[in-house]
Amino acid sequence: MNLDPLVIAGRSFGSRLMIGTGKFPSAAALREAVEASGSEIVTVALRRVDLSKPEADDMLSALDPVKQLILPNTSGARTADEAVRLARLARASGLEPWVKLELTPEPRYLLPDPIETLRAAEMLVKDGFVVLPYIQADPILAKRLEEVGTATVMPLGAPIGSNRGLRTRDLIKIIIEQSNIPVVVDAGLGAPSHAAEAMELGADAVLVNTAMADARDHGMMARAFAMATEAGRMAYLAGLGPVRDTAEASSPLTGFLGT
Repeated sequence: MNLDPLVIAGRSFGSRLMIGTGKFPSAAALREAVEASGSEIVTVALRRVDLSKPEADDMLSALDPVKQLILPNTSGARTADEAVRLARLARASGLEPWVKLELTPEPRYLLPDPIETLRAAEMLVKDGFVVLPYIQADPILAKRLEEVGTATVMPLGAPIGSNRGLRTRDLIKIIIEQSNIPVVVDAGLGAPSHAAEAMELGADAVLVNTAMADARDHGMMARAFAMATEAGRMAYLAGLGPVRDTAEASSPLTGFLGT
């Protein structure tokens, strides 16, 4: 798959599987998952880490900035101003000016705020950030974000942490069809088959966290997601056959055995 890199803002990545760091029971569990997955982009919630002392922070110490792009996440921000402030703090601490923009003011379902997300994206792009916004599966919003200069769009498959799979499949398909920037399916992917399904649709990448953190064997589940992501991408590139309403014989009924 190295011949088919994921390219975001001109930067190439060999893996199309991104990992979130929340919910893992320990730094060792996170390290095991990251290594097994081969992921090169790992998101870190800015409210949960001590950027001033990365070597002393358990979660940050589990990551290798040479092997992985540490992608700051504005999780917990409720307004555009909060998200922008968090992103600027991360950049000032020495992290690269990349940010996963996440604005979730509604606490029960953690659905992203489309209005504040668009406003924050405009501010951050103007400020020189590479912006990867987490959004509801809204094709119109996805195009607006592309127009203001975001590097990707990241529509949800289902609510964060729900493990429910690709419940927004039809809308994600429209987003993929219309997008000129990478589409990363984020949130709700609870099984490797969900990741494969997203990639088969033509998504450029997937982001997974809860499903790996919930697993009995974090490394094995991470590897399973890596394999499913690659398999889904290969199936998309190979070209899936059409879905038919009736049966069609896979072997001809005439013209064989000399008859």
